[in-house]
Amino acid sequence: MTAFLRSIATANPPHVLNQQDVEVFAGHLFPKYAVSRRHMEIFQNAQIETRAVSKPLEWFGEHHGFPEKNTAACEMALRLSIDAAKQAIEQAGLAPQDIEALIFVNTTVVSAPSLDAKLIQALGLSLNTHRIPVWGLGCAGGAAGLARAADLVRSGKKHVLLVAVEICSLTFIKEDHSKSNFVGAALFADGAAALVVSSEGKGPELLGGYSSLVPDSEDVMGWDVLESGLKVRFSRDIPTIVREVMPQSLQNACEAYGLTRQDLLHHVLHPGGVKVIEAYAEVTGLCLKNLEATRWVLRHHGNMSSPSVLYVLKKYLEDSRTPGHGILTAMGPGFCAEHVLFKIH
Repeated sequence: MTAFLRSIATANPPHVLNQQDVEVFAGHLFPKYAVSRRHMEIFQNAQIETRAVSKPLEWFGEHHGFPEKNTAACEMALRLSIDAAKQAIEQAGLAPQDIEALIFVNTTVVSAPSLDAKLIQALGLSLNTHRIPVWGLGCAGGAAGLARAADLVRSGKKHVLLVAVEICSLTFIKEDHSKSNFVGAALFADGAAALVVSSEGKGPELLGGYSSLVPDSEDVMGWDVLESGLKVRFSRDIPTIVREVMPQSLQNACEAYGLTRQDLLHHVLHPGGVKVIEAYAEVTGLCLKNLEATRWVLRHHGNMSSPSVLYVLKKYLEDSRTPGHGILTAMGPGFCAEHVLFKIH
């Protein structure tokens, strides 16, 4: 069976932050960086204007333990997931009972049972819905989830719902004055994306996924679990790694589907940050204008981890429906790259 993207919807929490306000606020929380113009320029250089988070700005200036933050993150993740999923199912012209499988992607909320159990009941899906919770892929999770949804449709499922939701802001640890936490304060936001992948539809055809794991790279990105919460860990070498591994990874992904890199007309890239976008443009020979959907999502939503690349896909398809092959790409903990090859007819 052939897999098609049938619908895509997004949802954001209520508190929209202006980057300039966050910069001033962070200056009070990180006094050792506030005295350095070079460090504070990170907020401007991020090229983010606004982003949505789950709590008002002043909340982040108070101490909150891991249990409190995780409880709040679970509540908001479920709320956003329900909102985005309802939209996606309605846009697809389906009834909740038509959904045969649910892929639920997350890396910022700890919950057992996984939140998809509650989501199925809140949406009125069949209690026999095939559940696939995916945890730990971070920013690459949206791409991996889309590939798995396409796999399920090709294996015989007629309609598959994918939900990717992250509450990155509530992983912020006020007492953590590390460079990673400081940079994270300039980048991260919250959001959810939901997609319906079906065996029929007018959207892009999803050819399939391709995964690339970089050996001995576990320390590049991830969490360190502390009593105060999930401490963000990522390396400043990520753009360099992109330049080193992405050319071969893209080539291998294309060859797996009988394509060449020159066949790719469309590039949908996760907005991991300005330097990552520039590195991808360099290795692909693209000008930044070709990645405008990625830059638009970064500018207006920041980095929401796994749903971000799906936001980019939504924006990209709103702006371009030119027939041709394309690739959706995101990188995350592992360190890894996840690709999805697609074709617009």
